[in-house]
Amino acid sequence: MAKLLIFLVFGFLWFNCQLAEAALKKYQFDIQVANVSRLCHAKPMVIVNGRFPGPTIYAREGDRVQINVTNHAQYNMSIHWHGLKQYRNGWADGPAYITQCPIKTGNSYVYDFNVTGQRGTLWWHAHILWLRATVYGAVVILPSQGTPFPFPQPDREEVLVLGEWWNADVELVENQGNALGLPPNMSDAHTINGKPGPLFPCSEKYTFAMEVERGKTYLLRIVNAALNDELFFTIANHTLTVVEIDAVYTKPFSTDAILIAPGQTTNVLVSANQIPGRYFMAARPFMDAPVPVDNKTATAIFQYKGIPESVLPKLPNLPAPNDTEFALSYDKKLRSLNSPKYPANVPLNVDRNLFYTIGLGINACPTCVNGTRFTASLNNISFVMPHTALLQAHYFDIKGVYTTDFPDKPPTPFNYTGAPLTANLRTTQGTRLSKIAFSSTVELVIQDTNLLTVESHPFHLHGYNFFVVGTGIGNFDPKKDPAKYNLIDPPERNTVGVPTGGWTAIRFRADNPGVWFFHCHLELHTGWGLKTAFVVEDGPGSDHHVLPPPKDLPPC
Repeated sequence: MAKLLIFLVFGFLWFNCQLAEAALKKYQFDIQVANVSRLCHAKPMVIVNGRFPGPTIYAREGDRVQINVTNHAQYNMSIHWHGLKQYRNGWADGPAYITQCPIKTGNSYVYDFNVTGQRGTLWWHAHILWLRATVYGAVVILPSQGTPFPFPQPDREEVLVLGEWWNADVELVENQGNALGLPPNMSDAHTINGKPGPLFPCSEKYTFAMEVERGKTYLLRIVNAALNDELFFTIANHTLTVVEIDAVYTKPFSTDAILIAPGQTTNVLVSANQIPGRYFMAARPFMDAPVPVDNKTATAIFQYKGIPESVLPKLPNLPAPNDTEFALSYDKKLRSLNSPKYPANVPLNVDRNLFYTIGLGINACPTCVNGTRFTASLNNISFVMPHTALLQAHYFDIKGVYTTDFPDKPPTPFNYTGAPLTANLRTTQGTRLSKIAFSSTVELVIQDTNLLTVESHPFHLHGYNFFVVGTGIGNFDPKKDPAKYNLIDPPERNTVGVPTGGWTAIRFRADNPGVWFFHCHLELHTGWGLKTAFVVEDGPGSDHHVLPPPKDLPPC
């Protein structure tokens, strides 16, 4: 009896500690149009709370977060909390016409979600049109109270969000490209925390500076919010130690630079151990295919305390823009921590094998400049966005919105990465999804192709993390390549780059019911149809079902 009493007392205290630790974090996001100046150009653009980038969301593991988004802009709006798993709660995921219809002008919607089993750096962004060019910010999830980092405690942290700037109105740029059937104009600059740095005109005051003290160590939380560019990032004369990717701890390793694709996050430690001075932090694109990019370098300043601003910052050595060797060797160094506290639970047996080919194509368009329009596809299907949100159609069993016949493999096998294919580039179109049984294990091989051209593609899966068990150049060989998989400590993330002219294999357990978007995170390709979604069925238990929708869910 005494033992039972002690057990109940300790249980009560533990429960109350859990309640005390978990907190409700509330935020108000006002979507507004305001004038912003960069590169000698001023323009009205859509931003949040008058800030560009928008505010950083701070929470602890275990917290509940409520963000009331009020739309004062002329565009419909939705916001995605990129990398948050939203267990059973796709209503808070945010992609327009996938899990919700957008928030109309003058209306509000509360994104209400729990932060469960996640800690680290994620981010949020608009998930409609090209509005994420200006509507974005970081999400910082601190470990639960009293839980240390699995790496040396930094003296201070800094959030660095990498982005892009267009002198013109981004929505007009996108619309013009769509009307012509051509890629829209590329950005005019890259930015670090919304600022391009002093290498651009009119940008002396539009330069982000971070003051550091010699002998101290800093944790940099780096987000790539750019629409269309993978980026290298480095700090002159300083070594970066990678400790986390996509809010998952990694085995630490040192590097002169990192590679970060759109949608990805990377945490690095950097020690201020050089001669006190001013050093450039720099970001510029990686592109190893014959595709035009904004090849200009954004800079910020890593400034030692007490050094006058008249001292010129030292320039870093970035990898060459087409340095494929660096990109591949960097990705090979990424490994899950796989410790007892942070295990890598890689699915070892696979219930469902999927093989998706990435293709660029050309469809007829009588009103376009060449009578054709660029398009993109998975397994030769260009995804057509519905007018009713897919999750609503799934939950309420609304017929005619989508079909669940997305093919598990391409309709016609071919030499995917051989000589460029320029014939038969038309794609089929449809709102076709893949249905996945609850709790089944899935292996998905994503294969780049040389339809028009090979190119690197960062793919993001909503609602899940996955393990990157293999990657390679050329065509995936189902007989030989699986033998080389890393099933011990592969990197775990939510966004992965498929290498130019190569393939990537990912695995995940489909234990989160709902409808989950899967798409290229190059906004250009997403708009061209390089996307689909998974319908993950409800499971057997009452806690394996999609939660009912909130009362304020925006109507279609």
